[in-house]
Amino acid sequence: MEFRVLEYFLAIAREGSFSKAAKQLHITQPTLSRQISDLEKEIGKVLFIRGKKQVSLTEDGVFLFNRAKEIVSLKDKTLIEFSKNDDNVYGDVYIGGGESLGMSLIAKTIKLTQDKYPNIRFHLFSGNAESVVEKLERGLIDFGILINSCVTDKYEHIKLGVCDQLGVLMRKDDVLANKNTISISDITNKPLIVSAQESLENIAKNNYEFNELTKKAICTYNLLYNASLLVREKVGYCICIDNIINTKGSDLIFKPLEPRIDVKLILVYKKYNIFSKAASIFLDLLKQEIENNKN
Repeated sequence: MEFRVLEYFLAIAREGSFSKAAKQLHITQPTLSRQISDLEKEIGKVLFIRGKKQVSLTEDGVFLFNRAKEIVSLKDKTLIEFSKNDDNVYGDVYIGGGESLGMSLIAKTIKLTQDKYPNIRFHLFSGNAESVVEKLERGLIDFGILINSCVTDKYEHIKLGVCDQLGVLMRKDDVLANKNTISISDITNKPLIVSAQESLENIAKNNYEFNELTKKAICTYNLLYNASLLVREKVGYCICIDNIINTKGSDLIFKPLEPRIDVKLILVYKKYNIFSKAASIFLDLLKQEIENNKN
């Protein structure tokens, strides 16, 4: 399977037409058709549903489309690193993480990096722990932001020295909204909406009562904004971290859990990883910023 053929495949998928893709690629349509037919024979799968005027991806085609985008992206990233000028530091740094106030430290370090090295660019990927780790394993991101309990021996990690507080997002007109904190008993018989981004069991390993409660959730979410819409429509109470949804001036309010449950954050990267100069600079500045925050 050649890079060139994958790029041909991506062009057809995006254009929805062999003829339009051939024109864009400056090759003849028969040549393009033959290349894709050879690719389908090589992998033993049909990639396109061929119509009279348009083509669309099969289920296997969609799978290859997603993989091919990642492969081509990794190739482009590698070529950029090889082509950089040693006299002037520039490059790209890729960071993945979920929605969290802890990302503010990353944002501050990005600003410090770009103030000193304006030719370094940053690319942020937002996703759950599983998708962040997957991209880390494939070399598509340099660093991942995870909760402390997710760390394994496969990765080096740095404690960011920041943590988020777990609590309940609810309507301001709810009967529980007058309480300063929310106990497990307060929400035992309530409909709960919980995050699918992390295993809540990892966050509160020793809180059996809390873990049993979250297993009975009526709904899970990936993005907290979408979950907040469910809360607004009185679907349920959302277990989440603070400071992600701005409740000021809205009909929602956040109440912390009691006893307090903190979500500690770490930055992880692959062991024995050889970073680009840009990524190394960012990592060094982040370590300095963490030390400064301790003092």
